[in-house]
Amino acid sequence: MTSPSVLRATTGPLADEYDAVFVDLDGVVYIGEEPIPPAVAGLAKLRDAGTRVVFITNNASRTPEQVADRLMRLGVAAEPDDVVTSAQAAATLVRDHCGPGARVLVTGSPALRHELRAAGLHPVGSVDDRPDAVVQGYAPDLTYHDLAEAALAVQSGALWIATNADTTLPDPRGMLPGNGALVAAVATATGRQPLIAGKPARALFDEARRRTGADRPIVVGDRPETDVAGARGAGIDVMLVLSGVTTPGVLVTVPPAQRPTYLAADLLGLLDVHPAVEADAGRARCRRWTAYVDGGRVVLDGDGDRVDALRAVLGCVWSAVDAGVAQPDASEALRRIG
Repeated sequence: MTSPSVLRATTGPLADEYDAVFVDLDGVVYIGEEPIPPAVAGLAKLRDAGTRVVFITNNASRTPEQVADRLMRLGVAAEPDDVVTSAQAAATLVRDHCGPGARVLVTGSPALRHELRAAGLHPVGSVDDRPDAVVQGYAPDLTYHDLAEAALAVQSGALWIATNADTTLPDPRGMLPGNGALVAAVATATGRQPLIAGKPARALFDEARRRTGADRPIVVGDRPETDVAGARGAGIDVMLVLSGVTTPGVLVTVPPAQRPTYLAADLLGLLDVHPAVEADAGRARCRRWTAYVDGGRVVLDGDGDRVDALRAVLGCVWSAVDAGVAQPDASEALRRIG
């Protein structure tokens, strides 16, 4: 992987350098119930070119069949085998630690139970069943009794795995408590912390590799703290897209472990040639744009593509910070980008 100070360049279309593409869903393929049109078009072109596309998700409350059905309704060709979920990664973790046929106390959805059974494990409903492991995932109808049973099993020494640690869950009314908030309740009661199957832990990426046989995949995501950090931790290159929640203002301040290998406006960036970013201690150039630090502020000169301008600003800021310069103020440069 490239130095985290500089976004990497390609000599041809980005997807041609990899044998599989692992695609995040919300913010990359769709937002809420609405598809992102460039992503739908890009996925069709990738498939037509023979690129292996796999959708990876932290959501353990839907089966791969349900995820594939939703994608089809949005105009994206998908089969269940094209989907890898944190529930599947959690099942592999249980099997690896406890062996086939292990008893698993399930705190979560029917989809989670389905994936555990498919992995040759035996879901149970009570600590009285002497579970070997607890797998905790989100479900909207969880009760205090469910959390209490999980806590008792964890206290008894059962292996504890959480499908993901996402603290919030987006909803039209606002941010709701996610699985990580429910995991925190069990952690508070037991004084223990679970193994995590979903992003940013590497188990989900390892599961996608295992199921696809990919030697050189690339991840596409929209969140530095989960998609980028998780991919980098698993030794996988990652393209961050600006079609989701991450803003340029967030990107200029991310730590090295959350800096992507590539940057694009949306998933169509997989079909593009990515330009070189030449950067050195607070000065960077990308095509017709130059960014440099002057008096603690980032100055941006040039014209052309908006993403190229942001690439130059990121190269400028990241290389300055890595050289020991205090975080420069990029607000004026970012306003110019828009």
